[in-house]
Amino acid sequence: MRVGIGYDIHRLVEDRPLILGGVTIPHHKGLFAHSDGDVLCHAISDALLGAAGLPNIGEMFPDSAPCYKDSDSIELLEIVVVRLNDAGYAPLQVDANIIAEQPKLQPHLARMSQNIAERLGIAPDRVSIKPRTNEGLGPEGREEAISAHAVALIQEKA
Repeated sequence: MRVGIGYDIHRLVEDRPLILGGVTIPHHKGLFAHSDGDVLCHAISDALLGAAGLPNIGEMFPDSAPCYKDSDSIELLEIVVVRLNDAGYAPLQVDANIIAEQPKLQPHLARMSQNIAERLGIAPDRVSIKPRTNEGLGPEGREEAISAHAVALIQEKA
């Protein structure tokens, strides 16, 4: 078994949808990024890639490549899982935190977990997503950004 850690942060801006875990969440701002800015999928992707010793998502899906402009990050996560499988590994479990002062994420967690579990090919109870606030501190606390941290456990395929 191998463990990887992932992290991502993006600024909140007007006129962008807020997408986390492949779920569009009603909010007056969204995440600024070359892709759809889904920090949860980005952090999970990097955790999986790191566990397998593969290049990070910035190398795999560079923002200098026009083909990734406005990419759906849940689809990029599917590509990461294919690369992981090609390298001889399978996801076992993901544990993640999303740090956001607003909006409240609790109502969307089950759909996020289901989306991610489906892409990883694991049961939803092996995907833990916990919303956190920064109690008004830092860019997340000032509602300037949303970030995510993830830990992934993978195993070598038999």
